[in-house]
Amino acid sequence: MDYAVIEESFESLISCWADSNHRLMWNPVFVLPAWLKVWWQEFNPEAEPYLVTIRREGEIIGIAPLLIKEGRASIIGSADVCDYLDFVVADGKEEEFFNTLLDDLGEKGVKHLDLGSLRPDSTVLTSLVGIAVKRGYEVLCQPEDVSLEIDLPASWEEYLATLSKKQRHEVRRKLRRLWETGKVEYRCSNSNHLNEDFMDTFLKLFALSRQEKAGFMTARRESFFRSLAKAMAEIGLLRFGILEIDKQPVAMTMGFDYGDTIYLYNSAYDPQFNSLSVGVLCKTLCIQESIKAGKKRFDLLKGNEIYKYHLGGREVPLSRCQITAR
Repeated sequence: MDYAVIEESFESLISCWADSNHRLMWNPVFVLPAWLKVWWQEFNPEAEPYLVTIRREGEIIGIAPLLIKEGRASIIGSADVCDYLDFVVADGKEEEFFNTLLDDLGEKGVKHLDLGSLRPDSTVLTSLVGIAVKRGYEVLCQPEDVSLEIDLPASWEEYLATLSKKQRHEVRRKLRRLWETGKVEYRCSNSNHLNEDFMDTFLKLFALSRQEKAGFMTARRESFFRSLAKAMAEIGLLRFGILEIDKQPVAMTMGFDYGDTIYLYNSAYDPQFNSLSVGVLCKTLCIQESIKAGKKRFDLLKGNEIYKYHLGGREVPLSRCQITAR
């Protein structure tokens, strides 16, 4: 059976994502075409884009969003701003997709794939690795990092019951102390248009939070954050969480509401309110709102910060795979 490899653009992939007729698994949020386009435009890598769909009789069975440099291919994105990556493949079509992809890459002189930030349920680890081994490729997979996530129950009380006795007591104590401080308000902002005031406030708090965060937010990364927020707002996925005391923003979260999951992309707070634990409480209230909204998963994303464990996060190992044609 013949499969066609079709060159695409970021715009055509955006159309593919909007077309519900395609049975593609668009997970995680970091492989959405809008995200890929912003990353490419903002970071302008010195590499050649390899954006292809693989089709059978017009039906798309998978998408390879790759960049190629000196005969090596990797998934579009970078570890500093993309927590995990993958291919986009229709369920049950993995073998046909990856065999066709490897054939095409080989014809183009690409002999090495460097694939990082992979979840255990990624198509790379569940399908491509086995296919590559059968084809006689050299495969080396190693641990790279960890991500943490929370499986959300149906109610707030059920969530609290999943925490240790000590952490459950701490959450209740800190929330009680916060509400007694003054006029406290927590709200979520979901809109198809980016609220520039929210973005400005988030970036201001981000720089204040910690010296490490201030150093991270270079001019290029700030431009990326702004462009990403705008693009994700336009497709209805951007979500800000804002915690205010006496109408003053003291902590914020920036995340994405996608499917049954809330992705906590980043957070910021005013260190003047450290004694009230506003940073972690803003995240806690975001979890509470997510439960109310019926979400099934709260993804705390990459990094093993201690607060993630205190909030009930469980580890998800992330791997890096090097696949080389012999």
